[in-house]
Amino acid sequence: MRVKKTIVLGVLMTAVLLISGCTQSAPRDLSDLEETAVVQTLTAMAPTLPPLTETPTLTATSTPTPTPTMVTSIGPGNFPADVNPLTGLQVENPSLLERRPVIVKVANYPAVGRPHAGLSYADIVWEYYIGEGSNRFAALYYGQDASKIGPVRSGRLVDPELARMYQAVLAFSGANEENVLPRIYDLLGNRILTEGNCPGLCRDDYTVVGVFANSADVTTTLAARGVTQSKPDLTGMLFDTKLPSGGRKAEKATLFYNYLDKGDWVYDATSGKYLRWIENANNYEQMIPLVDRLNNEQLAFSNIIMAYATYTEYSSVLHDIAVWDNTSGMKAVVFRDGQAYDVTWKTTDQEKPIQFFDAQGNLFPLKPGNTWINLIGSSTSLEVSNAEWLFTFRMP
Repeated sequence: MRVKKTIVLGVLMTAVLLISGCTQSAPRDLSDLEETAVVQTLTAMAPTLPPLTETPTLTATSTPTPTPTMVTSIGPGNFPADVNPLTGLQVENPSLLERRPVIVKVANYPAVGRPHAGLSYADIVWEYYIGEGSNRFAALYYGQDASKIGPVRSGRLVDPELARMYQAVLAFSGANEENVLPRIYDLLGNRILTEGNCPGLCRDDYTVVGVFANSADVTTTLAARGVTQSKPDLTGMLFDTKLPSGGRKAEKATLFYNYLDKGDWVYDATSGKYLRWIENANNYEQMIPLVDRLNNEQLAFSNIIMAYATYTEYSSVLHDIAVWDNTSGMKAVVFRDGQAYDVTWKTTDQEKPIQFFDAQGNLFPLKPGNTWINLIGSSTSLEVSNAEWLFTFRMP
């Protein structure tokens, strides 16, 4: 009897070591989700060993039970109720997943509005060109909230398409009344919150970068106005802790708009994330860490994606980006775990998240965690040298 117990205890200890060996350390204090959620998610899905009283006695004719295989992937549709389908991670507060995501427009210019607030709390951030040499961000909050997001600026033509794909509400500060605002109303109806609605969008000062959002307040305010807040179907993304094969070394990815507007993502092997650097507004030849003013920590993302997209220019400050029209697929480069992968991105459903596919047409697995998606012009050039990837933005 003692021999049997010893064998069972040995199996249990081995299983514990296998599970604990999958943990990943995170570089930021706020990211308890990143530190523990992958292991919690995978552990909850792992096979359960039989209790002591059920341990079988092997005989000469019995077949040994195979060693349980650790589950590494999750998605595109098998997300447990407490797992965020946009990150593949367990959330601290599963009730947040019973609402619509919140997308907030965040300005990168003028630079006096930096450092930005709340970007490190987003599940997904889109970055795209808005004209006159500048870019803007659209940050999505679902698995967690941020008490201050911004500075909030105006909406663009692509925003309501992104919001529809993620069944989100959209918070922004104004929009072109002739072309952009009618499209936002047409596609989103009452699922919008604009400046002048506090709580939700509140003004700190009367400068152009003085408006900030609170994602929880945006949800509460719009719910009070009749916006339905049930759990949306956001299935479609695939996540895997295991590194895919076929990658190329990628220690740095740079997106260059011009000498006054550029961003670096530098891989940090300790955290397993890419860290964001940005041009110093007082010395454009110098790159400095891009931090979140809420926690004074450098932005760190698990997946960086350069997704080529078709831009249509109506004026120097009015562009459309073909997101919904990308049903056949356009090329993209995914950066994760210090590796770069050539993939294809598609909009397979106007009410479902963007999907990424490998060369064989299979879903490409992102790393569990947050994702930064750069919508770059279809004519953007690429140079690769010594694991450094340089994308120079160009429209058709």
